[in-house]
Amino acid sequence: MAYEWKFNKRPYTDEEAKELLKNVIDAETSDWHYNTHHKGYVTFLNNIEKELETADRSKANGNYSQVGELKRRFTWNHAGALLHDVYWEVMGGDGDTSKGPEVVAAIEKEFGSIDNWKADFKAAAVAAKLSGWGVLTYDALYSQRLINVLTDEHHYGAIWGGIPIISLDVFEHAYYHKDGPGRASYIDNFINNLHWGRINDRYKKFVK
Repeated sequence: MAYEWKFNKRPYTDEEAKELLKNVIDAETSDWHYNTHHKGYVTFLNNIEKELETADRSKANGNYSQVGELKRRFTWNHAGALLHDVYWEVMGGDGDTSKGPEVVAAIEKEFGSIDNWKADFKAAAVAAKLSGWGVLTYDALYSQRLINVLTDEHHYGAIWGGIPIISLDVFEHAYYHKDGPGRASYIDNFINNLHWGRINDRYKKFVK
């Protein structure tokens, strides 16, 4: 029986998002991005699950096969759905780092200061390809430390065993409607409107 992936709710309603996210993305982008793009990844995950049930594994090869393409698109859609869950979760705040004492202390320990972290995170996000992400990741299986990574598309450059604590979508569709080619401005606005309370809860849940 195929696994059923869930389209997770944001920690605010679509109507609340218009006000909470307005400094980062406009209302139309919020709606399209969540209810079309994000939802699409979950829909395709479920479609892939169903098709994998009957895919002929005896025809798998290194050039083209149905099972190969399904497996390949599975990781794309899985990463897209998961990173978007985190993206919506960490937005909608006022950027007040005092609301995230444990995670901020861990960031300061690793990066020296919150400003150093912001500079490194921004650089990673700016450096991602036109379709990519900037992610503060906890490297759970190897170094047990916080690392800023960039991923091209959803998964190229991701760390095995890495737990995303903060994720920032820098696909052009995330910011062009409001900021045009101003990716750096969009990143600054994202950082300045992080919800450090929810980030702290995420850190304590998965790391502490």
